[in-house]
Amino acid sequence: MRAFGKAISDVARSLLSRPDEIMLEVGAGGELLVARLRVLVAALLLLLPLLNAISGGSVNETMIGLGGAIFVNVAAQVWLHLAKRKRRYYWLPFASSAYDVTATTLVLILLAFNHLPSALNSMIVWCGYLLAIMMTALRNDGRVTLLVGVLALLQYGWLIWGVFVAANSPEQLISIEYGTVTMSAQTQRLLILAVFTLITTTVVYRMQRLVEMSGTDGLTKLPNRTWLLHRFPRLVDAARSEGATLSLALLDLDHFKRINDEIGHQAGDRALRHVVRVLNGKLEGDEWLVRLSGEEFVLLLRRPMGSAWERVDLLRRAVAEIPFVAERGADPQRITFSAGLASFPADGNDLSALLKRADTRLRQGKAEGRNRVIAREH
Repeated sequence: MRAFGKAISDVARSLLSRPDEIMLEVGAGGELLVARLRVLVAALLLLLPLLNAISGGSVNETMIGLGGAIFVNVAAQVWLHLAKRKRRYYWLPFASSAYDVTATTLVLILLAFNHLPSALNSMIVWCGYLLAIMMTALRNDGRVTLLVGVLALLQYGWLIWGVFVAANSPEQLISIEYGTVTMSAQTQRLLILAVFTLITTTVVYRMQRLVEMSGTDGLTKLPNRTWLLHRFPRLVDAARSEGATLSLALLDLDHFKRINDEIGHQAGDRALRHVVRVLNGKLEGDEWLVRLSGEEFVLLLRRPMGSAWERVDLLRRAVAEIPFVAERGADPQRITFSAGLASFPADGNDLSALLKRADTRLRQGKAEGRNRVIAREH
């Protein structure tokens, strides 16, 4: 029972936390796709008033449907315009998803003013809730899915209450076109909304886990190269807009092949995790450590070059001062690293250019005897 409770707690924590950089990037693409789908669906909605009129529907219902369709089409174009500016508006997935739910509720309210049963028994309009919930899966953010699901339940539950309160007699809830409105049927609809929310949330959680695994190094649990490729452009954009400097340090453990040969690869893996623990214990909030491959790491710092050199050199000394002990009774292994620094915008404007410059300086540090940090070529 305790294990089950912990599993539920882990799932809830994952869903309610901010997705990692890869998920946010994928979600931005999903938001744009949703915006395009919304435009398509909105265009198709223009046909509904026409079909209603042809099939003998009332003039009031036709005009309500037409007005709602026009509003939805205008709003769809606005959301599409915002979604094209990827990730500029962090609130966009929440706002657009809430709009999808609320637009459905507003149309049902308009129908209620014309004919009470149509507000609760109009299956076509009610399916807008299901579409809004399902489309959140494309945004890859569990917070958005939970928001939409709860919002749909609350708004539709409030609508049910309002319709039953507004009905002065049971006869007002009976309609030739829409059938009889019953509390049992409405409770079932609320249950369906809850089930759709649960299923979509499960899909989003699964996607989050898969994407997190693709952006995380299995051995050290650090972000990996995939994460770096997605995260770095955002950091550059932020530094450019703020007129700030972003520094990158390329770290390589000295003579690590010798450690693997002497104490074995399994102990070598433990040595890597030891170094990561030491570094993580010293990192500050605006610093990110990434494992590129093997014994090579990247450290990102929102600092100018001089300050970045001081920080990386402090970390170098910290790693050197805490030896690695492979097993009880074994001789301590002193591990050091060499590093080359590069900064944006002085040394380059993209990740490739900065890594190339940092690698040049790293090689210089290796050639000069290792266990040192190089910020400028001689």
